[in-house]
Amino acid sequence: MLLRGVLLAVQALQLAGALDQPAGSCAFEENTCGFDSVFAFLPWILNEEGHYIYVDTSFAKQGEKAVLLSSDLQAEEWSCLRLVYQITTSSGSSSDPSQLNLYVRFEDESFDRLLWSAKEPSDSWLIASLDLQNSSKKFKILIEGVLGQGNTASIALFEIKMTTGYCIECDFEENHLCGFVNRWNPNVNWFVGGGTTRNSHSILPQDHTFRNELGHYMYVDSVYVKHFQEVAQLISPMTTAPMSGCLSFYYQLQQGNDNVFSLYTRDAAGFYEEIWKTNSPGNPSWNLAEVEFSAPYPMEVIFEVAFNGPKGGYVALDDISFSPVHCQNQTELPFSALEASCNFEEDLCNFYQDKDGPGWTRVKVKPNMYRPGDHTSGLGYYVLANTKFTSQPGYIGRLYGPSLPGNLQYCLRFYYAIYGFLKMSDTLAVYIFEENHVVQEKVWSVLESPRGVWMQAEISFKKPMPTKVQISGCFLPLWQDPWWSPELGVSRLPFVELPLHTHGIRPGDTHTCRVGCQQAMESASVMQHLLFLAEKLRPTPGECNFEQDECAFTQEKRNRSSWHRRRGETPTSYTGPKGDHTTGVGYYMYIEASHMVYGQKAHLLSGPLRGVTGKHCLTFFYHMYGAGTGLLSVYLKKEGDSEEFLLWRRRGEQSISWLRALIEYSCERQHLIIFEAIRGVSIRSDIAIDDVKFQAGPCTEMEDITQQSSGYSEDLNEIEY
Repeated sequence: MLLRGVLLAVQALQLAGALDQPAGSCAFEENTCGFDSVFAFLPWILNEEGHYIYVDTSFAKQGEKAVLLSSDLQAEEWSCLRLVYQITTSSGSSSDPSQLNLYVRFEDESFDRLLWSAKEPSDSWLIASLDLQNSSKKFKILIEGVLGQGNTASIALFEIKMTTGYCIECDFEENHLCGFVNRWNPNVNWFVGGGTTRNSHSILPQDHTFRNELGHYMYVDSVYVKHFQEVAQLISPMTTAPMSGCLSFYYQLQQGNDNVFSLYTRDAAGFYEEIWKTNSPGNPSWNLAEVEFSAPYPMEVIFEVAFNGPKGGYVALDDISFSPVHCQNQTELPFSALEASCNFEEDLCNFYQDKDGPGWTRVKVKPNMYRPGDHTSGLGYYVLANTKFTSQPGYIGRLYGPSLPGNLQYCLRFYYAIYGFLKMSDTLAVYIFEENHVVQEKVWSVLESPRGVWMQAEISFKKPMPTKVQISGCFLPLWQDPWWSPELGVSRLPFVELPLHTHGIRPGDTHTCRVGCQQAMESASVMQHLLFLAEKLRPTPGECNFEQDECAFTQEKRNRSSWHRRRGETPTSYTGPKGDHTTGVGYYMYIEASHMVYGQKAHLLSGPLRGVTGKHCLTFFYHMYGAGTGLLSVYLKKEGDSEEFLLWRRRGEQSISWLRALIEYSCERQHLIIFEAIRGVSIRSDIAIDDVKFQAGPCTEMEDITQQSSGYSEDLNEIEY
């Protein structure tokens, strides 16, 4: 009878534990806690003895998927999702491994956002920590397992846990240590201290969390040092969403002269930056450290102790926390990149020119053979350096940016376009100089550039003193410029549009700016897309710039008359773009009219999009230049229907520039979006598209910015189906 009572008590505790699980969490002891296998795919199997769910090749084939979908969730506060998983594979089958993907499905979006992906096999359980930004919108977690090659391939999930707070926070009371890992060293390592374990030669402290001997913390002890400059590193999970604020922690150290306790950040490319170091002798109590921390792109935090001898004592660490506000000991607010950013749509923002004469003018022009439209929309404003606006041939127009604080890393990104030069050296250059004007350094200048193509430039730099950016455009006397047009009064025409962005990256290496700025550009949209990880992931169905491939887009047939992915100019003169819209040297999709006959169609189909209540906004850039240009249409096709609904259309030549299209529509059933291009009356009718993006909610700019005076336009911006 007593045994039965004990069993009932244990079962009650298990049930209470299951009920206490936070929403979006599951230990898979007796059931899947509201996570359900999607019927159209393989089922996830609950292990007979509990503890985990799995899918393997004993009942499935290579390439088959198992999809697990949570119930409706909400994270009105910043949350951390931790996944304990394992991927196993047959020996010798690493060429096509199994893959585990995690998506976020917002209730008002027609596509799923890829948050995390893993395919490395392991003989033990691994932990993934994923930050979920606070949002009032409901969402679901979708976990997809794709089986790889081999007879014994399997994917297993041990636990899913969703808690309020940041993944970088930890009090070290959980068995998984919040995903923090020790970088193994043969001699000196971080260990878990506290509890009932007493395995150190030193007298270690009580933990800080509970102020008793049963709580836990991390520590490293110099008694194990055997070599000069031994280093122990405790590494946090990598951030997966942009965050900026105050990182705080408690530490305690017995510090003689033989150890250094430091805090570093390390990005996905492996670059380190020291952000804190102890500068005072240790004392027997817990000390609070507050460090200003900014992670605009993925990075880890590394707690490092370096020992120069065996008498350095111990270093203990506990209660790491993060707040999105600035540290209390911060004397001034950190610099905001928004202060140094501008697209010139409204004014010059915080930029200014020399007082002795204007060299740059903010203009808005109708795109033509001699002048491109702006990069932002094709019909907006940009700044132009042009001798028409100055009476001083040979004058150098200088555009100055706002003051940038010293000792910070910056990434400057801007777009420029140049027309009418034989020699480009120093026609457009970027300088950085300290504010006392004593030191000036040229960090970039244009050397070779396709004419009339918006090109992307990226520059990384760091200076110890406050600095400014100066962008210089050079004007030659008219008689020295063989491309000068007396009708237009144009000479040495650098058209420059400057949406500047400053982000923390590390300069010095030849590929730093490309890697750093690319991460920074993704971080600027990661609030929406969550597409940055240590490994480059495929773009989500919600966005495609065609740089890597065609994303989720497909074609009913592929031949010479299909849509083609291309970079640079199209083969036929006087039609098609000279470069892509994204960077000027990337890829876009287009039809080659010389391979088609008049009236022939090419269809490009999106991946399946879920039907949801409310508005959708589809944006993309299109290029329709050429005397014989035909028709570009966008259709909506609902699942199960044979009929396609016209959403948007342009007929005939529109512009020599890339133009932006905004389409707002509603559809509550699963559907496709179809881009249809029809060849015109001549071979000069190439049509191209680039930078396609699906967004939830109505379009923010409902004016028809793509309307041109030439050609036929049919705009169906708001249609209910």
